Amino acid sequence: MTNPGADFKYKYYFGVPLLSGFSFKTASSGFSAYDLFANDGVDFNQKLRNVVYSTSRRDHAAVNEQIEILNGGIKLGDWLDNKGYLSFGLYQEFDFFSYMPKDLAILALDGNQNYIGKSFNLADLSVKAEAVTVLHLGYHKNLSEKLIVGARGKVYFSGFNATSTQNSGSIITTNSNTTVYNQIINSNLELKTSGVSKYTTDEYDGDVAGDIQKQMLFGGDLGLGFDLGFTYYPKKNTQITASILDVGFVNHSKDVENYTLKGYYNYQGINPDFSNTDDPESIYDDFREAIPLDTLYTKYTTWRPVKLNASYQYSFGTATDEDCVCIAGEKSYKNAVGAQLFVMSTPRTPITALTGFYRRNVSDKLHLKATYTLDSYSYTNIGLGLSADIGKFNMYFMADNLLEYRDVSKANSLSFQFGFNFIFKDSNEPPYSQ
Repeated sequence: MTNPGADFKYKYYFGVPLLSGFSFKTASSGFSAYDLFANDGVDFNQKLRNVVYSTSRRDHAAVNEQIEILNGGIKLGDWLDNKGYLSFGLYQEFDFFSYMPKDLAILALDGNQNYIGKSFNLADLSVKAEAVTVLHLGYHKNLSEKLIVGARGKVYFSGFNATSTQNSGSIITTNSNTTVYNQIINSNLELKTSGVSKYTTDEYDGDVAGDIQKQMLFGGDLGLGFDLGFTYYPKKNTQITASILDVGFVNHSKDVENYTLKGYYNYQGINPDFSNTDDPESIYDDFREAIPLDTLYTKYTTWRPVKLNASYQYSFGTATDEDCVCIAGEKSYKNAVGAQLFVMSTPRTPITALTGFYRRNVSDKLHLKATYTLDSYSYTNIGLGLSADIGKFNMYFMADNLLEYRDVSKANSLSFQFGFNFIFKDSNEPPYSQ
């Protein structure tokens, strides 16, 4: 799924429904759960202030979860003297991503009394959340002994979406003496939602979880996308791969409600009160007129987070006759080292991660992998992976940031994935590919 142009030697395979592949990742740069919830006698409000002041608007929090509902593939046979392969499946995915709204958090926690002359940036607010079901169909082909290419088409079904990423504006307060203030609010805030509003009305008496599931199974907003990838062997024991995933969009037109706070307000006078509706000077009413909360029902389009993968792998150490089932005298490699680059688009700057790895083929039935990753979350991210075959049954397990499992509350990122599949290998191919 990470490369539609991957090199594999299967005749066909199918996954255990709902267990073919499961992955979960949570990450936050700049702070951890321990910073907020440690039982250390420090007041929570003070902990929250410490987190807000120690982070920047570049820090972010992210959650991703993916479940493969159905997954399978089959070799089509020879086509123009080359083998082709068809894959298909259905998976569910949830994404949450938010930048730290630092200026808004400071304003909410402390107000502006101690920040006269500071411009609070409303663009700090950038958050999105979406749940989708993805139906996919892929094809890959060996163009030559050295080059494999593949493509995958996708149809997205959005269960719900909430997006607020194109915000701008500022709040600034100045004063000429201790009592007279000049406060300027220039607001361009918008929250777009689809598949959400019906659950927030007083009249709704259904089951939220069940109704969202119905929306995600071919009942939500539709979108289209694609994946592309290739694998290239400049030498028999050297592999170069690259892929681009989720180049696509979702058109939101069902159950759409968009909320805006747009306008300009300039207050001049003694200390203003924006919450007292009985204020004789009608400051609050003037503010609401200048920057009204409007609800719009116009459709909108969101783009999926695009992911780029690239890797280099060098294999060495051919297996012996005793520990490898070989085909036509061709032996698999016992070891491999390499590096992988991952890049994902976000509403601002891309997220990147660089991973070095060592892979060991213990036998044609058991494969192990160790990784070290540098990213914006940690400099001590060590991961392990295992893939094992029991007859035609394959299972795999992978986890990152293992050193943090001693106390997961202090971890800035955690991820794991596993899957159970039935794999039927081609008897005309080596038992394990590069």
